[in-house]
Amino acid sequence: MKIAIGSDHRGYVLKCQLVKKLLENEYKCEDYGCFNDERCDYPIYAFKVGEAVSSKDCDYGIVICGSGDGISIACNKVKGVRCACLKDTSHVKRAREHVNLNVLALSAEETSVEEAYAMFETMIKTSFLYGRYEERIKMVEEYEKCK
Repeated sequence: MKIAIGSDHRGYVLKCQLVKKLLENEYKCEDYGCFNDERCDYPIYAFKVGEAVSSKDCDYGIVICGSGDGISIACNKVKGVRCACLKDTSHVKRAREHVNLNVLALSAEETSVEEAYAMFETMIKTSFLYGRYEERIKMVEEYEKCK
């Protein structure tokens, strides 16, 4: 399993910690930046991670900024990405079941590496429920085709 990961400068430290933890647990990571804590713009990294997941170069993605909000909004501009900024494993489980979450957005200000890893594990171990939820995703995909 290959994980795309990216952050802005505010998420850089958590991203580095999380990459280390993912590698220790034998996940493959593709780090799309940023690569230091100098000020940068989160959309650059959100788009890179989103494109990697959308194209299936990576199985899942993780994006991190200070709040998690901006980077999730930017990531969702990539067709086929379903990204949410989530705060705990119960929310991740529901997002995976109901919207087939494929990119997890995190707040560097509110999330420890242990919490981030637990949320990641929840995302990849939870199954999408299909049924009416799949119908809703198809509605979103049809809308994306019009834009």
